[in-house]
Amino acid sequence: MAGRAAPAPGALLCALLCATAAAAAAGGGPGDNPAPGAFGHVYRGAVNISSEHVYAFAYRSEPGQVDAVRVYVNSSSENLQYPVLFVVRQQKGVLSWQVPLIFRGLYQRTYNYQEVSRTLCPSEPTPETRPSEQIIFVDVASMAPFNIAYELLVTRLENFQLETNKAFNFTASPSQPQYFLYKFPQDVDSVIINVVSDAAYPCSVVSVQDIVCPVYDLDHNVEFNGVYQSMTKQAAITVQRKDFPGEQFFVVFVIKPEDYACGGSVPSSIHGNVNRTWNLQRTKNLQVTIVPSIKKSVYVQAMFFSFLGFLSFYLGSVVVAFVHYIRVQRKASAGRLSPEHGSGMMTSSHPISASTPEGSSYGAIDESSSSGARQLSSPERRAPAGSDTDSSVEEESDFDTMPEIESDKNIIRTKVFLYLSDLSRKDRRIVSKKYKIYFWNIITIAVFYALPVIQLVITYQTVVNVTGNQDICYYNFLCAHPLGVLSAFNNILSNVGHMMLGFLFLLIVLRRDILHRRAMDMKDIYTLDYGIPKHFGLFYAMGIALMMEGVLSACYHVCPNYSNFQFDTSFMYMIAGLCMLKLYQTRHPDINASAYSAYASFAVVISLAVLGVVFGKNDMWFWVIFSLIHILGSLALSTQIYYMGRFKIDDPDSDMGIFRRAVMVLYTDCIQQCSRPMYMDRMVLLIVGNLVNWSFAIFGLVYRPRDFASYILGIFICNLLLYLAFYIIMKLRSSERLLPIPMFCIVATAVVWAAALYFFFQTLSSWEETPAESREKNRPCILLGFFDDHDVWHFLSAAALFFSFLVLLTLDDDLDTVRRDKIPVF
Repeated sequence: MAGRAAPAPGALLCALLCATAAAAAAGGGPGDNPAPGAFGHVYRGAVNISSEHVYAFAYRSEPGQVDAVRVYVNSSSENLQYPVLFVVRQQKGVLSWQVPLIFRGLYQRTYNYQEVSRTLCPSEPTPETRPSEQIIFVDVASMAPFNIAYELLVTRLENFQLETNKAFNFTASPSQPQYFLYKFPQDVDSVIINVVSDAAYPCSVVSVQDIVCPVYDLDHNVEFNGVYQSMTKQAAITVQRKDFPGEQFFVVFVIKPEDYACGGSVPSSIHGNVNRTWNLQRTKNLQVTIVPSIKKSVYVQAMFFSFLGFLSFYLGSVVVAFVHYIRVQRKASAGRLSPEHGSGMMTSSHPISASTPEGSSYGAIDESSSSGARQLSSPERRAPAGSDTDSSVEEESDFDTMPEIESDKNIIRTKVFLYLSDLSRKDRRIVSKKYKIYFWNIITIAVFYALPVIQLVITYQTVVNVTGNQDICYYNFLCAHPLGVLSAFNNILSNVGHMMLGFLFLLIVLRRDILHRRAMDMKDIYTLDYGIPKHFGLFYAMGIALMMEGVLSACYHVCPNYSNFQFDTSFMYMIAGLCMLKLYQTRHPDINASAYSAYASFAVVISLAVLGVVFGKNDMWFWVIFSLIHILGSLALSTQIYYMGRFKIDDPDSDMGIFRRAVMVLYTDCIQQCSRPMYMDRMVLLIVGNLVNWSFAIFGLVYRPRDFASYILGIFICNLLLYLAFYIIMKLRSSERLLPIPMFCIVATAVVWAAALYFFFQTLSSWEETPAESREKNRPCILLGFFDDHDVWHFLSAAALFFSFLVLLTLDDDLDTVRRDKIPVF
């Protein structure tokens, strides 16, 4: 029989004692009637198939008070065939478990616990003005044919209700979970539950559940109700009052029997029971603090900050355009607009003579040899500006397939010193039409890419909201502000800069395009024979790409995870590639890549990025193949750039002609005579570029970085920066100037990119790790109490990309009054 019970208050307990005494006098057994129990007293006994014990614990509940009771049990028996069964009966529910308590993990492992502690579902506060009597029955039984000893301890919890802005420390284990109650204060609509631990393991789960009994507080059922996160050292859950009609909820803490879910190791034994020592180590000290979240006014401030901040760029652009207009009008009225080395009355149909420095006439052609080509190009100069969209315009291939033009092209492009007039000989209407394909193709790609992306992320967000599994998405939970169905509205709002500045860039390009068309209609000499040929198709494509980067980055941040990482980076690859193509097109308008080949190359890169994330972590062969493709691709592109597309390595007379021709060129140019390279500037650029790309390939092969998407993006950005630096250096070497606007844009680009990259490397989450490990990197907001480091990266990177585009747009404005036969190609 159980030990002596301490007296309990109330008439209910007196009636219970009388019933127990009467039953004993009649000869009833120990399990026929409950024995009065006292809180805080340890009861020891033994049960078997013919003997069970029942305890009754009565207490008084005060009006408006939440009373919670915790039951601790222990049994020394490890016999799984005959466990000790504990059943707790309350007014509105029944809770039961067995000892040993069994958990199952990977590979059919079993984890057995002899000590179990559970918090009973608390009694609900009653509106009565008088105290009410409550009673709890604890039944102890076993089907064992022999006695099994047990211990029982029932206590009332004094710190069951959590308070706002007050830290609470406690301990939990797999067989001894904990949960607490929190009520929203009157002036708080949203709170953040911050949970920290000094040790990463054992792995744990934090759950927020509505006030419903029973409470799901074991490893196998904690995911059945509410929202939950796995946790190592840190977890944070934002909870809103509107989601809980009762304006209160339970915070449940469960320790998992193994650490695999959090990225940790598992016991070495694969089958059977895990030893007792492992179970004894599964205790974790936790600290929970509930703090109020931001108010609705902060949302409004953040939205105003985002939109007004980028609207200031629109205002600045209007001011610059107005000042430029005033300066042009003043110069026009003063009669100072005269072309360099020529009068303003020069007719636009006069051909530009091919002038080359003395001693640099290798491959040059005289007037008579190029008269045919010049006669072909003169109609282009007389054509109206709007005719480039005429469907009757000849296709580019009609010119390139003519033998005399092919011969002329081969001769001109092998000159030691090339000038822009040598590489801008095609009809501008055809070239402009070629580059407009970039614009229309990227719009098509954007529509077909974005629609399934939006559908997918909506599905992801719906799954998160319905299941409550916050391990699906890798947010910065310490600064994730929900709005409506969105879990992290701040990460989406911060992408507004890409869309607004992309649209602004399109407006700037459109203004230049309109002015250029007007000048063409007026047969302006500057437009026809001076400066860099104006083709705006690539600029339009860059603006659309910047806007789509904002759209897809926002989609990615709806639910960032392993499955949709490419949404955030795909258009970054395209932006970097389009910038390099535009930079090359500036002085090579006739030989730049077509839209179809360029976008096909981007598709290959995106495919490699996906394969790299899937196979790049552990597959050595993938890195070998990728590095080989990277190096061979760099060599092939270098050859194309060095020989201006005139390097033919195909031999129709032999299946091995390609390789034989390549070996022959290497032998004659590098071994047999080893002379100074014919195109020294291009050679220097390509040597440095290949060294950089080979270094990337070797680095990837040796270290195999886990973030393959960022690795690919780094390759693109480094190549773009290298080419831009080469272009600016060559421009200054050629005695060309940098006007104030491009100089300002260059400085602004460098400063803003430096600041943006600083915030980019402040890693706040990582889908390459488990959700619990990713949350260790979470940090609080740093801007307006609403935006985190990654949001600041979004703001700054949008501005940096905008300034980068302006650099490409304005870099050669100083050449608008320079004849094209005096603008060098590099």
